[in-house]
Amino acid sequence: MDKLAIQLYNSLSGKKEPLVTNKPGVVKMYSCGPTVYNFFHIGNARAFVTFDMVRRYLIYRGYQVKFVQNFTDVDDKLINKANELNTTVETVANRFIEEYFIDANTIGIEKADAHPRVTDTMEDIILFIDRLVMTGYAYVAGGDVLFETPKFAEYGKLSKQSLDELLSGSRVEVSDYKRHPTDFTLWKAAKPGEPSWDSPWGKGRPGWHIECSAMIQKHLGDHIDIHGGGHDLIFPHHENEIAQSEALLGSPLAKYFMHNGYININNEKMSKSLGNSVNVRDLAQQYDPRALRLFLISAHYRSPINFSDEVMQQMMAAIQRIDASREHLMLRLQSSYLPEGDPFDLSMFESRLLEAMDDDFNSAIATGVLFDLVREINLYMRSDDLTRQGLGSYLEKLDAWLELYGLLQLEKVEDKEKIESLVKEREEARKERNFAIADAIRVKLEEMGVHLEDAAQGTRWWRD
Repeated sequence: MDKLAIQLYNSLSGKKEPLVTNKPGVVKMYSCGPTVYNFFHIGNARAFVTFDMVRRYLIYRGYQVKFVQNFTDVDDKLINKANELNTTVETVANRFIEEYFIDANTIGIEKADAHPRVTDTMEDIILFIDRLVMTGYAYVAGGDVLFETPKFAEYGKLSKQSLDELLSGSRVEVSDYKRHPTDFTLWKAAKPGEPSWDSPWGKGRPGWHIECSAMIQKHLGDHIDIHGGGHDLIFPHHENEIAQSEALLGSPLAKYFMHNGYININNEKMSKSLGNSVNVRDLAQQYDPRALRLFLISAHYRSPINFSDEVMQQMMAAIQRIDASREHLMLRLQSSYLPEGDPFDLSMFESRLLEAMDDDFNSAIATGVLFDLVREINLYMRSDDLTRQGLGSYLEKLDAWLELYGLLQLEKVEDKEKIESLVKEREEARKERNFAIADAIRVKLEEMGVHLEDAAQGTRWWRD
């Protein structure tokens, strides 16, 4: 397959471009991770799932991917949370990093190759800032260190705004000690009771933007292929990353910047001020986590997407259709009377999926192809010419795609064995016409979230 067929929308150029990596066959990718002061919400989850999906697809297409996602573990939000809980910033960070991995795993987000923390990168951050001061791009003011934006001629190239436009839009914090109102902080002087580190400019801690530049350089080198994050990070975060990194590099930090769209809640923009942000931890208790993931990839990653209970019920039904089809396939494959047959050629489905995903990772169209495959499987299983190889071809393709989209739920071995033992026990009770025992077993299975369907070929079961 021609890897150059992949096109992605580059926020820098404002258009789709072919994916041409710095090293053939290798993708270095960085995505901004969470500030770990709370459970992450569905808006955060969209970015995390988007770039997990991009990574999975690049690997599916044969690329070697090195993926880094950071943790911001010192920040005003963490300091406030620690004060609220009467504990330390480190304790808060450690707790919510653990909680992040629990929730990320719940919705099928795989761990990155590296998850650097700000506090573990402090020496690199200080050295990075010092180089900016030495080269004249940054200056010291009252114990703080600031980046002088007019010194970087291309400032605003990502957000497509000039310094004057940024000022007129009132999108920057104005301060008396700044040489220019758009200058941004690289190092903050220590305040009483806050975590701080020694530096050439006195005790303090880093500003938000410098952290990612230092982590990228440490874990991926000077130049990366893809830098990802939510649309809200275009300005100021990614704009400032570009300025401080490229001021030293003299060449692009990343070849491509990718940004996912916003999430609305019941047709209103999600925001803390409206009180409508919802944690993934809570949603995963209310819905099948795979339905939540399917919702997040059911629209093109750059498009806004609306969350509602009605939409989630549709996603739940879609997951149940997939599960029912897969369980039916596996049940049919257990038959000892199937003719062997020949493998099926499913290249038409594969070509359609690749065409969609190669076009800027269009998961909206690609998941449509997935459900077309499920529909085809269901039609085939109603036919009279089933073969072992035919069923196996469909199951192999379905599982490959479910794995690609993080939707494959494999039962724990011990759970599956327990369920199948109960199903068998119930079947024996029914054969002996001991319906009271059979009904009691059905109730027990339903309490475990297991549903049964009795058919001529045997009893089929599936879980919620």
